[in-house]
Amino acid sequence: MNDDQSRSAASKEGGQSSSWLERLSQALLIEPKDREQLTTLLRNAQQRNLLDSDALSMIEGVLEVSEMQARDIMIPRSQMVVVSQDTHPDEFLPVIIDSAHSRFPVIGDSRDEVIGILLAKDLLSYYAQTDRESFNIRDILRPAVFIPESKRLNVLLKEFRANRNHMAIVVDEYGGIAGLVTIEDVLEQIVGEIEDEHDFEEDLFIVKHSDARYTAKALTPIEDFNAEFNAEFSDAEFDTIGGLLISKFGHVPKRGEETTIGRFKFKVLRADSRRIHLLQMILLDPSQLEEEQQPADIAANRM
Repeated sequence: MNDDQSRSAASKEGGQSSSWLERLSQALLIEPKDREQLTTLLRNAQQRNLLDSDALSMIEGVLEVSEMQARDIMIPRSQMVVVSQDTHPDEFLPVIIDSAHSRFPVIGDSRDEVIGILLAKDLLSYYAQTDRESFNIRDILRPAVFIPESKRLNVLLKEFRANRNHMAIVVDEYGGIAGLVTIEDVLEQIVGEIEDEHDFEEDLFIVKHSDARYTAKALTPIEDFNAEFNAEFSDAEFDTIGGLLISKFGHVPKRGEETTIGRFKFKVLRADSRRIHLLQMILLDPSQLEEEQQPADIAANRM
């Protein structure tokens, strides 16, 4: 090969190399035009082992939180565990112990009148008093923070951190109480499940509380569930109870949502925007089963 041919080959090879480097640079440095493209880039990075799956999940959680509002994750008003200001501590203490929460809205004449937040630890002062009859719950209340249903979660998290507050009362457009949100609720949208009062041993899927009431992980295999309760749920399409319920709901349910399948009534205890984590399950007796089915039967008759 003469010098001209060598230079021509080198030039061609150099051009090919330059073109490949340009394409590679463009692929790595491309600026995403929307969130969907950004998510695609992040997932490609995870596939190339530049991110692990946990990091990707948290980044996606952060992106979702920036678009979510308080109404999307709040504990509905009907599910709130509250304390009445006129109730004696000896009367509401069993409620506090049974719920195992650390903070409780304190109400006046109705649930629309939240006068403050009670921290369970502050009740220690009540038991330290010799004259318990002089105890006034208002003396130990913390101020309640009120936010609109439309409050963005990323803004709310920033406020939680700045004010060192862990709970906010959500109000609707008419000023009524719609529910509440805790800092843990927001963080779980980012990092996933956080252990709380409902958690139990890692190797257990189902915990029995009574002959009719159970707590179950959404990851409970359908095969194990069927064996435990002599049920006949099909595992042809879904492997877990959580998958079966998402199919039943038609969407990823929020905390507090309920549904009945056969003789089992399920209530979502914990979920984030991507999956269900924990369920309460009630075994219905024949009379309860008829009551659960009655609305559907009435609706069918009206059609």
